[in-house]
Amino acid sequence: MNKVTFRQIIIPLITLAVICFIWFGPLQLSYIINIVVSLIIILSNYIEYKGKTFSALGFRREKFTIKNIFIIAPLLALGLFIFYVFLLVPGITKLTGVPIDYSSFKELEGNFSACFVALLIVWANAGFGEEIIFRGYFMRQFVKFFGESKVSIILNIVLLACFFGFMHSYQGITGQIVAGTVGGLIALIFYLRKYDLWFVIAVHGFFDTISLICIYYGLA
Repeated sequence: MNKVTFRQIIIPLITLAVICFIWFGPLQLSYIINIVVSLIIILSNYIEYKGKTFSALGFRREKFTIKNIFIIAPLLALGLFIFYVFLLVPGITKLTGVPIDYSSFKELEGNFSACFVALLIVWANAGFGEEIIFRGYFMRQFVKFFGESKVSIILNIVLLACFFGFMHSYQGITGQIVAGTVGGLIALIFYLRKYDLWFVIAVHGFFDTISLICIYYGLA
């Protein structure tokens, strides 16, 4: 374990307890749940890092460039989506014998206004929300405590990928495995990009945007 202060131990523990209560407690926040959790994380980082609230998560101004966000990230998202559609989903479906449960997205098919609202929610709740939580906070906290050895990074990615998949249980067992795999790949990208949170938010957002377009046209 890396040398950390008492503040850097107790604040994440309290934050984790609050997050678990919001996720698994009696509150019903539905589509904004990850937005609320993200705000709590930002507040937690403000207290823990004293002025480095966003940089500690991986938000770096110099990384936010047109090339990174609007060219490389969308192209990578497209490549990831092609892998998802033609290799990952068929492979996992064959393994489990159960298709992904897309029933929660059925009402979006052919419904432009619903898809537009869903797109806004996806970018806020999944693109920003999930990336701040899983990559920006959980992954960075893991590195803070256990360092960046190869074993540590592999455990970091695998454990959080499993948890990320678990959080998509509404898509059935196949959906959980697929989501976990995609989450693991995004975590790997986050690590290889030197913890560039802007970049993985863009990749996640554009990936889900492509998915919504396919759902709208009944291709999912």
